[in-house]
Amino acid sequence: MAASMWTKLFDRMVGSFLHRGTLIIQLVDGTVLRYGDGQPPEVRVAFHDEDLPRRLLFSPEIVMGEGYMDGTITVENDDLHGLLQVLLGNFPEGAGTWPGLLRMFRKIATPILQFNPTGKARRNVAHHYDLSGEMYELFLDTDKQYSCAYFRTPEVTLEEAQAAKKAHIAGKLLLEPGMKVLDIGCGWGGMALTLARDYGVQVLGVTLSTEQHKVATERAAAAGLSDRVEFRLTDYRNVRETFDRIVSVGMFEHVGAPHYREYFRHMKKLLNPDGVALIHTIGRFSPPGSTSPWITKYIFPGGYCPALSETMAAVEREGLVETDVEIWRLHYAETLRHWQMRFEANIDKVRALYDDRFCRMWRFYLVASEMSFRYGGQCVFQIQLARRQEAVPLTRDYLYVPEARAALRAAE
Repeated sequence: MAASMWTKLFDRMVGSFLHRGTLIIQLVDGTVLRYGDGQPPEVRVAFHDEDLPRRLLFSPEIVMGEGYMDGTITVENDDLHGLLQVLLGNFPEGAGTWPGLLRMFRKIATPILQFNPTGKARRNVAHHYDLSGEMYELFLDTDKQYSCAYFRTPEVTLEEAQAAKKAHIAGKLLLEPGMKVLDIGCGWGGMALTLARDYGVQVLGVTLSTEQHKVATERAAAAGLSDRVEFRLTDYRNVRETFDRIVSVGMFEHVGAPHYREYFRHMKKLLNPDGVALIHTIGRFSPPGSTSPWITKYIFPGGYCPALSETMAAVEREGLVETDVEIWRLHYAETLRHWQMRFEANIDKVRALYDDRFCRMWRFYLVASEMSFRYGGQCVFQIQLARRQEAVPLTRDYLYVPEARAALRAAE
């Protein structure tokens, strides 16, 4: 098919779904394509490869991301936020058009792509979390919390918002000194160390990342908490003890939908009869879907952000009680905005660790993730679970009213 025919087909397909905002594309031969209603944001993009219209038709998300990474697609003023706002803001409306059709085909393959046995899970985790620890320090908060923060107001700092996130989760766990806590997917250890230090509990943290395990263990020793916190380089499916509390922050996205019942089956097995668990995970407002193929290829192989419906179906079938569900909407957008600003402020240091292409890849990842929470239907679910419904107070007062928490302790 002649190049002009591919261009015409590309033009027709983009025009079929892009109706809000303004997108202007300049092709290699100088042709200018315009889409949208002429309203802001107005974004100008240049293609530097004449084959891009054809390739974008068959794999738009991968080719768009790779084009930005490789420099074959450039955005005027590097306005990635504007570009992704226009694209994501129009995709829901185009559910019955070209993007929707591509997503439908991806959804069919989802069970295969998310099959995540222990060995594959370890390789998937290493792809992302065993990158340079120095690189993560350049954009995360001082406690290295690589998950959604809790912004009580937009003005708080990232450090304050991450501390608020940990305190909110600790409140939902109803911790008492001496309790045994399992932290599934413990990251660099910040949550486990906070719970041990501030709440007097014993914590076992498990991770599949060699780099995270090393750093977490060193942090426990440096804080004088090695007697209260243990970190293991193992899959949660290998844990055999039982616990009063289980917490899992930012790990459920890596479980894979085919393994949800297995995950909650193990959770019930590991939780004491009066135990409480708190799952904090990225999710979606929409029905079950699929992961961006660009994210799967370059950032989180095997990752998937679940719908609440498919998560709760697995919970119900494994006999756990849903005692509380909270939806965080724009908190992760704000978190990612802070990360991206810090990443850009340290871009020369990141480039020294890796290269320009890596910097563009991570810029695209951070901005695309932020815009997915603002315009793409992503959110965060906090799901509190128990084996008995009486394990948790009848109201949420214990979270927000100090007197209620004190009265609860006095009654025990």
